[in-house]
Amino acid sequence: MRKLQARSPESRSVSRYRNLGLFLALSALWGSAFVAIKAGLSAFPPVLFAALRYDVAGAVMLGYAVLRADSWRPRGRDEWLTVGVGAVLLIAAYHAFLFVGEQGTTSAAAAVIVSLSPVLTTVFARGLLPDERLSAVGVAGIVLGLVGVVAVAQPDPATFLARETLPQLLVFAAALSFALGSVVTTSIDAGVEIETMEAWSMLGGAGLMHLLSFGLGESFGAITWSSTALWSLTYLSLGASAAGFLLYFDLLERLGPVEINLVSYVAPLFAAVTGFLFLEEVVDGWTAAGFCCIFVGFVLIKRRALEREIPRLRAAVSGSDT
Repeated sequence: MRKLQARSPESRSVSRYRNLGLFLALSALWGSAFVAIKAGLSAFPPVLFAALRYDVAGAVMLGYAVLRADSWRPRGRDEWLTVGVGAVLLIAAYHAFLFVGEQGTTSAAAAVIVSLSPVLTTVFARGLLPDERLSAVGVAGIVLGLVGVVAVAQPDPATFLARETLPQLLVFAAALSFALGSVVTTSIDAGVEIETMEAWSMLGGAGLMHLLSFGLGESFGAITWSSTALWSLTYLSLGASAAGFLLYFDLLERLGPVEINLVSYVAPLFAAVTGFLFLEEVVDGWTAAGFCCIFVGFVLIKRRALEREIPRLRAAVSGSDT
């Protein structure tokens, strides 16, 4: 165990700026990833695109796990079960739904819908984890989050599964998959190191997506190799996935789960800006309203945890030790 050492005001200030810089970097990586997906879909079949992304990212993460984790291979049934859930729900289902859905929606709209994941995680946690409870205010937060998704999708009851609505529903299915996977892996509580779990889940999820891609009739011959195809695949594999998850691990240890969840609400802003700059995508009023609803819903659900964080954040801003 590392010994705690008193830090000077200067070192605490550097640490705060470092954490803020890393937080914004992670938000930018994950927000702009939606734009890279959108750009790459013009060159790749969607599920094959997602599979190739995690072929590369999984190999990089496995190398990181070999170097940093105490055990780079899962051990025992529960650890392999955790990896299996991660491969199926967190990687394969989430990215297959997301990549297919992004073919028919904007980067910002997809990012806003995915930002519902922390809210949906709460819903699944209340159903699957017996110690979790949800108050009336929490229920209101969940409802408000769902209203936000409806605002983004703007479904027409007469043509609910029409071409205009189905992509948003697929992105919503992606958010559902990720939230369910997060809760199920937590409920198993196998104790597998997060680097090991992520690496093997990525590789397993990539394999599952290759099988799905083959079943859908996608082929490597359908790929249109170009500079756009190469940079989007490289950025998603090495930037958003490998570097992004390394930043996530570091910030999770430094900031904790409550603050790191806020990445989901900063990322859509980067998705909107980069989507406008590189793809000339325009964010409409409904998408902005949906984002506000989802964020307020998150605040209502996590209000107690956020309240506990306020004194520490105030102390950090004032430069006092906590």
